[in-house]
Amino acid sequence: MELGLSGLASGFDWRTLVNQLADVERSPQKRLRAEQGTLFNRNNAFGSIKTQLSVLKNRTDNLSSNDVLQARKATTSDSTILSATASAGTASGTYAFDITQLATASKTAGSLGVGANLYPTNVVTSGTLASKGFNPPISAGTITVDGKQITIDPTVHTLKDIFVKIDAATSLTVQGSYDATTDKITLKRVGSSDPLVVGSATDTSNFLSVARLSNNGTSELTSPSNLGSITPANALSSANFRTAVSDGGAGAGAFKINGVSIAFNASSDSVQNLMDRINASAAGVNMSYDRVNDQFTLTNKVTGNLGVAVEDVTGNFLAAAGLASGSTFTAGNDALYTINGKSVLSSHSNTLNEETTGIEGLSIALLKTGTSTISLASDSSAIKGAIRNFIEDYNRAQSTIDSLTSSSTDSVGKVTRSTLAGDSDTNEIASKLRAIAFNQATGLTGTLNSLAKIGIDTTGTTDQLTLKDEAALDNAIANNLSGLKTLFNDPDKGIATKLKAYLEKTIGEDGSLIARQDALTKQSSEIDLQVTDLEKRVQANRQRLIDGFVQMETAQQTINQQLKFLQQRFGTA
Repeated sequence: MELGLSGLASGFDWRTLVNQLADVERSPQKRLRAEQGTLFNRNNAFGSIKTQLSVLKNRTDNLSSNDVLQARKATTSDSTILSATASAGTASGTYAFDITQLATASKTAGSLGVGANLYPTNVVTSGTLASKGFNPPISAGTITVDGKQITIDPTVHTLKDIFVKIDAATSLTVQGSYDATTDKITLKRVGSSDPLVVGSATDTSNFLSVARLSNNGTSELTSPSNLGSITPANALSSANFRTAVSDGGAGAGAFKINGVSIAFNASSDSVQNLMDRINASAAGVNMSYDRVNDQFTLTNKVTGNLGVAVEDVTGNFLAAAGLASGSTFTAGNDALYTINGKSVLSSHSNTLNEETTGIEGLSIALLKTGTSTISLASDSSAIKGAIRNFIEDYNRAQSTIDSLTSSSTDSVGKVTRSTLAGDSDTNEIASKLRAIAFNQATGLTGTLNSLAKIGIDTTGTTDQLTLKDEAALDNAIANNLSGLKTLFNDPDKGIATKLKAYLEKTIGEDGSLIARQDALTKQSSEIDLQVTDLEKRVQANRQRLIDGFVQMETAQQTINQQLKFLQQRFGTA
């Protein structure tokens, strides 16, 4: 926007006049913009029709596929025994399954006690509790033994200190000890066979739970298993293995599980990181660690009677983890079952398919042992739902066309025309859709040769479809499914086939509706160019007027100055 004052010398507001003249000169632009607005509205209207026709085309594509009109439903007599799904076209029938065994996974359980003892030499005075291999670490706080409260600070106290505190608190009636051979702690009542009770709701240290000391109704409590265990968060070299983990000395350790090589570095890899790497590898196993039993386990990810092969290549990780010698292999089971009382079949997996049942298109998930019968039949609900969806999408497309091409007259005779009223191409689309849907599919053999034969008819005077006779559709699905499929999907005469072909010609890449939209877009772009050219002309004319008036103002100012000089010279007021 220009800033400035006009007429300072002449007293004439010429800038306002210039702007008014420019606005008058823009009248052709306004007419072009109005025309462009109409083009925009028509383009949007065609876009709305294209959207609905695209939805209808997707629906006809759906109907044209075998997955819809040949949909199958699998029902089971006992869904707790197995579940089943059937793909389109699966043969109808009944299959009695008797599952006598589920598939389970093979596993290798490592030897127990792979962690080093807490105190290998039985010297419980060496090292604070925090510095030993308790897992999880012992927390500071209080514990209760025989009703007496004892305070523990793992950063200060040794295990011997705890035993001494228990002696003192119970007046030597309860004594603590540690056995380096079994790696267990014992608390024992002295001089009495009364039950020893430990722990209370107010305890704040986890010492008793870490030591696995719990009440058993006797006067002596002993850890049920060795206390030394692996610390998964630590590096392999410092994770408290009973047998030190070696990577061969060069940080390039390696081992194989089921033939898959896995590398490790004893100094930089933690136990947990290595386990995660094993579980994510192609070895097909899950490795886990049981802290209570101090034991590693390898479990196949797939079920069935399959082996678990392990081999140390460089270093000794598998041996140190107890998974080489001393491990126990438990073979998995194959699933065992019969179909319709015939011979026993087996499968590595609890998921059965054509290869394991001989029934094409049927997928089964075995859940537990027992008997269950699978019944396969047409999925009438899915088929009817697909046809209902077709009717809804067809009606939506016709309603959209009708709303954009209609005209109405009010009580005083005023006519209101929709955006595409009178557009022959749009009316042709509605007419063609109606003809394909309503007319008899000539040339089809059999009794089902029109939508009316399956209960679908018009709503009267509109282009809408409605399911007037639901029983007729149910009968076609139940008793003439092949005829229903032909009615929609015959490669030359089927209703869905014809609609699909017509819609492709209309809204496909080179479709007629797309061509109309492209033409409107081009017209709009041409108007932009025309408006730009016209505006350049307006600005040029405006500038010429401004230049002329500026010259006039300059001349007027000169005259005013000369007049003022003369008035001063001759003393004229």
